[in-house]
Amino acid sequence: MRRFLFHNFRILFALSRWTRQHLTSAGLLVFGSLIAAGVFGIDTQKTLAYQLFSLLLVLLLLAILSSLFFKIRLTAQRDLPKFATVGEILHYQIRVQNHSQKLQRNLTLQENFKWHPPSFKTFLRVKEPGYEKRNGFDNYVGYPRWLWLMNLSKGAEVTESDLPPLPPKSSKINLELHSKINFGLQTQEEKNEGGELEVKMTLMPLRRGYVHFTQMIFACPDPFGLFKALYTFEKADRLLILPKRYLVGEIRLAGSKKYQRGGVQLAMSVGDAEEFISLRDYRPGDPLRHIHWKSWAKIGKPIVKEFQDEFFVRHALILDTFTEQTVSEVFESAVSVAASFACAPRSHEVLLDLMFVGTQAYRFTSGRGLAQTDKLLEVLACVEAGTKTNFEQLYPLVLEHVASLSGSICVLLNWDDARQQLIQSLKNAGIPLLVVVISHTELEIDAKKFPEVHVLLLNDIADGLKKITYKNLPI
Repeated sequence: MRRFLFHNFRILFALSRWTRQHLTSAGLLVFGSLIAAGVFGIDTQKTLAYQLFSLLLVLLLLAILSSLFFKIRLTAQRDLPKFATVGEILHYQIRVQNHSQKLQRNLTLQENFKWHPPSFKTFLRVKEPGYEKRNGFDNYVGYPRWLWLMNLSKGAEVTESDLPPLPPKSSKINLELHSKINFGLQTQEEKNEGGELEVKMTLMPLRRGYVHFTQMIFACPDPFGLFKALYTFEKADRLLILPKRYLVGEIRLAGSKKYQRGGVQLAMSVGDAEEFISLRDYRPGDPLRHIHWKSWAKIGKPIVKEFQDEFFVRHALILDTFTEQTVSEVFESAVSVAASFACAPRSHEVLLDLMFVGTQAYRFTSGRGLAQTDKLLEVLACVEAGTKTNFEQLYPLVLEHVASLSGSICVLLNWDDARQQLIQSLKNAGIPLLVVVISHTELEIDAKKFPEVHVLLLNDIADGLKKITYKNLPI
């Protein structure tokens, strides 16, 4: 039964969306009255409601027919920023140009996004915010949850905008205006003379990741103000939504500088480049790739290149991505906390390695000439939950680089045996740690054995981060 209802949600959603797009507020009122009059006017001998039904039906049909004569030719261009952030309102501009010789009035502009209907498996496993307050019928049928998932899939909400009168395309532009256009000095009124205007749009990001714009929909109501004719302009764009971030102060972990293979040059480029300082005689155990063949041929004995050892601070930011749900409030909060730590103030001499496991093990480094913080945020904006993997797959990635780490920040989704084992392994290696566990409820953690572990409750993450104290020992 639930599967049958689930597959019919798309039909119901499409009808609801078509109604919202085509009918004005007055049109919805007329449509509702039409249905009510039809119900009460079945018996024409006892009521006159059928007369109201006939009148409303004629009005609505005339409004629909008049929309068929709506003709317009428009082009539009979005001026989008590079990034937006979850929960922060964004304003952007759309340039609209009228290519017809007619003044266009009463136009409204809507944005259309790419939708991703959820699978039946995801629909059954995911719980929408506030589901515990819904009645049993809504929770069983699940249409509010399906609407929430659909709304989340498009990624953003854009407020419908009313356009000012759009002037016709000018057939002649005087030389003075042409000169102003070339130098970008024309006023808004002069821009309108050319059949072009700028519209300010308001966008609210709903989730992190890419938001895909597909169309701009221009709507014009009929003379009765009941039914809207639509003109669709195909224009694909995308906008990257960064995860929500919290205010975090400078984090100083009590770790020393560690030897880094490749030295400074490794932090400036990709590969095993090392900083050359001199030539010397060969010693047993020197790698063959360090031999300087030209000097050997000239002198007649093995000569090797000597490189300078480099020591500097390197921190790991380990993100736990292992959860059973593809859409999880705990996981999204963990990504936000990791993004907050990535943006925390730190010395330009410190390297930061972001480590997590998705379809494979990933390690991204920022600092000392490598990628900047923005690159880490772009990665975190697109990271997905690892529903088909287990936490143990993170061990090899972390332990492979543990010798070069001066400290580590771990953001975990649970506090089970597997996660405790990784933290204990890092402690045994002498790595200073800061561990935060994201949870719905308080967790029982042995404070004596794991004093570096802090629990952040979902409804109090911002205050929880402020309360976390760090041992500010010299690095």
